[in-house]
Amino acid sequence: MQFLRLAYERFAALLHELLKFGMVGALAFVVDFGGTNLLRFGVEMGPLVSKAIATVVAATIAYLGNRFWTFRHREQSGLAREYVLFFLLNGVGLLISLLVIGFVTYSLGRHDILSYNIAQSIGLVLGTIFRFWSYKKWVFLAVPPEEVDLAANAGPLPTR
Repeated sequence: MQFLRLAYERFAALLHELLKFGMVGALAFVVDFGGTNLLRFGVEMGPLVSKAIATVVAATIAYLGNRFWTFRHREQSGLAREYVLFFLLNGVGLLISLLVIGFVTYSLGRHDILSYNIAQSIGLVLGTIFRFWSYKKWVFLAVPPEEVDLAANAGPLPTR
């Protein structure tokens, strides 16, 4: 019975993180997707430059949302370390998107808005899967179990 309770608690915690990650991601998606289209078709920048600029802005928003909301309960290993890792991993996610967009635009010769947005969507999904996994593994670290136990058993803080 304890196994089922622990399994449920782990699933509930993961679901909670996924929901928050999804909400932050939705905001970043609007900035990324909308910004990319604005830069690509409104300002008429190149397909890869448009994606890169919008992704950097969206990644900054996503970092702040994930650090201070989604994963705030996780161990903090230093803002500078997290920030560098976060943007390095976002660079990999961006590279995934750029590869898909570049393939559709330059290899398939598709320059229309529908093809661009389909390519952008596929790259975004693949990049998001990579980012969720990598953030949990390297950026927003889990609190070691012994620290959780100590905090749970410590009781209220003494007052003076």
